Amino acid sequence: MSDLTKMKIAEARDALRAGDVTSVALTEACLSAIEGAGALNAFVHHTPEIALDQARAADARIKAGDAPAMCGIPLGIKDLFCTKGVPSQAASNILKGFKPEYESTVSQQLFDAGAVMLGKLNMDEFAMGSSNETSCYGNAVNPWRAGNDDTALTPGGSSGGSAAAVAADLCLGATGTDTGGSIRQPAAFVGITGIKPTYGRCSRWGIVAFASSLDQAGPMTKDVRDAAIMLQAMCGHDPKDSTSADLAVPDFEGMLTGDIRGKTIGIPREYHMDGMPDEIEALWGSGRQMLQDAGARIVDISLPHTKYALPAYYVIAPAEASSNLARYDGVRYGHRAKLAQGDGITEMYEKTRAEGFGAEVKRRVMVGTYVLSAGFYDAYYNRARKVRTLIKKDFEDVFAQGVDAILTPATPSAAFPLGQEVSDPVQMYLNDVFTVTVNLAGLPGIAVPAGVDGHGLPLGLQLIGRPWEEGDLLNTAYALEQAAGFVAKPAKWW
Repeated sequence: MSDLTKMKIAEARDALRAGDVTSVALTEACLSAIEGAGALNAFVHHTPEIALDQARAADARIKAGDAPAMCGIPLGIKDLFCTKGVPSQAASNILKGFKPEYESTVSQQLFDAGAVMLGKLNMDEFAMGSSNETSCYGNAVNPWRAGNDDTALTPGGSSGGSAAAVAADLCLGATGTDTGGSIRQPAAFVGITGIKPTYGRCSRWGIVAFASSLDQAGPMTKDVRDAAIMLQAMCGHDPKDSTSADLAVPDFEGMLTGDIRGKTIGIPREYHMDGMPDEIEALWGSGRQMLQDAGARIVDISLPHTKYALPAYYVIAPAEASSNLARYDGVRYGHRAKLAQGDGITEMYEKTRAEGFGAEVKRRVMVGTYVLSAGFYDAYYNRARKVRTLIKKDFEDVFAQGVDAILTPATPSAAFPLGQEVSDPVQMYLNDVFTVTVNLAGLPGIAVPAGVDGHGLPLGLQLIGRPWEEGDLLNTAYALEQAAGFVAKPAKWW
């Protein structure tokens, strides 16, 4: 095969089992591609020795006939996942030098299935950002370019390194996390598939926490079938995580028939935002028509509290972040500031956190601490929680009316230039406008590439499914993927 890294997970699985390729050869090809892609800044901690050891073990397992679907597949792991003996910094200076003595449940499940870890991937610091510009490692860069323009574009955030690595064929899949759209938005920006499963479907144990009631891990892959294969390996009940659901994991790949005849797809009128680019509106209309042509019934629906989702999210998420990030104090692990003579523990906390946290993390911690303070708890935090309940009820009402999935745009634009929106936090937060409702309601959502804009940049559509029905959602996404026929790849410049 001319270029092994271009393979999809399903293709590689079949080739590995047929003996056409070895995991070692596949892993070596990916490691070579990573070495030549420094300009993307996607991989930030390289683990070639671990990768080749895992690949050799996978080849032996395949030869013995004991090979799950993910066995021998080279992956990138987002830096938010704790990996035993490997730096796990959450892209923050405050965790510099931290090497966990334990493995996150999701990465452990992937390794138990025989997957190979190529290294750790860039991300926004503590997953706070929409453009991968808050990372202590520097910006991750989108492998796509707008026409003949050489301007560097964002790969989206916070899972920007994961998105860039998969789109540039540096790995066959990657783990991501999604708190307000951090799997789906970057997937749409780079023309790949990303699914956020129902809250509780994947264990959060060993994933550095941002907002505990919103965070959820998921796969980022080259297509829907690969997402189904990888998601199955990542799911399952974990007694170490009290929010993990004790539910059987279906055969997601086996549910991919592409037959959606008789399914009802809702189109929420509230997602027609003022100022939405014509290209996004046209893509949405095209997606609606594709699903209708595939046999689905299209209905207009209302999610009346959508307009309150973004402000509610940006109260709840920083509030939970301020609580979660209180543990980073320089006492037990990570960075500790140098102290002057006479400094006490208060000065140590202040100097360590001032040096260790970046500007966006500090901003959110301060906002979160403010909304949780005695004088403002009811005015902001409790009110946001009530809005969240109303948003969740909007979805419950729609699903009770027989709607199987909801179709929306994934992002309000194509990928934008790095540096364009970083100076305006509110403008940056608007990138999550179509995705945060899914996290607030704990629902599964998937982004599927469905077209390109006038500059040739990928655009994605989002499907939102019923809770715990990822299999059905993946099948609807599979039908949309087949109809859209998106096969564009970035031209190599790196």
